Amino acid sequence: MKSNRLASIDIIRALTMLLMIFVNDLWSLTEIPEWLEHKAADVDGMGLADVVFPAFLFIVGLSIPHALKARIKKGESKPKVLLHILSRTVALVVMGLFMVNMESIDDGQMIVSKPFWQILMALAFVLIWNNYRNPKVWNTIPTVVMKLAGWSILLLLAVIYQSASGDWMLIHWWGILGLIGWAYLLCAVLYLWIGDSILAISSACIVLVFMNVNEFLHLGGVDFTLVVSASNHASVMLGVWVTVMYSYMIKKGKSTYLVPVLLGLSGVLLAFGFLTRPEWGISKILATPSWTTICAGITTLVFVILYVLTDQKGMTAWSKPIAAAGYSTLTCYLIPYFVYPILTLVGWDLPDMFTTGTLGLVKSILFAVLVIQITAWIDRFQIRLKI
Repeated sequence: MKSNRLASIDIIRALTMLLMIFVNDLWSLTEIPEWLEHKAADVDGMGLADVVFPAFLFIVGLSIPHALKARIKKGESKPKVLLHILSRTVALVVMGLFMVNMESIDDGQMIVSKPFWQILMALAFVLIWNNYRNPKVWNTIPTVVMKLAGWSILLLLAVIYQSASGDWMLIHWWGILGLIGWAYLLCAVLYLWIGDSILAISSACIVLVFMNVNEFLHLGGVDFTLVVSASNHASVMLGVWVTVMYSYMIKKGKSTYLVPVLLGLSGVLLAFGFLTRPEWGISKILATPSWTTICAGITTLVFVILYVLTDQKGMTAWSKPIAAAGYSTLTCYLIPYFVYPILTLVGWDLPDMFTTGTLGLVKSILFAVLVIQITAWIDRFQIRLKI
């Protein structure tokens, strides 16, 4: 191949974001198949919704080597790259904490309603982390003023925050973006230190999976986590491994072996997950090792299929309608945080027939596609989050 950039990474990211918006909208539906929804913590199993988040973690890992190499190639020193990693982590953790605390808001104790608080939160994220391409917005407002306005809004939202329990903002479980942030931090720093060493990256994957296992076995009485469950770290690092293996195969002129190797990895992960299932079950809520490895195995398999179709056979045209979810992913994820509260404030509800069964599922699919189209549209006006 002529370019090291893989179309399959952008496309699997777009597909995963499409699914994430879809499954996140399932709460609005009734009478839909159980296999689509999240499983409870005490249920040994997983639905489609339980696969999406670990898939996204895996995709974060796929992108890490490419992103860090690109910065180093531009002449950035490793300390500067490390600062970039820390900056991205802070952004993800801050957004994650605000989002997870939003779920516990008590409207009756705050001076603004929950929907209005949510809109201001999402707006603040855009003001702070938008990828401003010019030093001034509309040739008038300095971008630093926009960012300061965003931080001021977040500070105000934190000050007025009240939860149903009467507590102030808490860590809770860090939120989706927070979990991604911590896992990204560990794996990006490890890759920055280790580089493209297959042996070292493989060892890191094994250690992180073992740490996930030990969260249930507590061998030697050790109960240790790296801020969040090792399940998150392992999912990201396995994605790193896939990209490092790709780079190795290309460099050695052995690209024909890549697909068999990745299929082998998928098989090993799936086998480990199902063979160990009797020990702790499959559970997203509990982040069991079986759930971790089965989801990583599934994502690896999907990536292989997309790699063959897009990077080897050049079949990419079909993905253009959802492309924005691949290149403006964080913006796409944030759009529903505007849409839902706005609909609540205006009192807009769909008839029951459009939120029930098959017709409801069609509605959620169309909503996910619409969100992606909105993302593509606002990108024309230079609105794209970049951390």
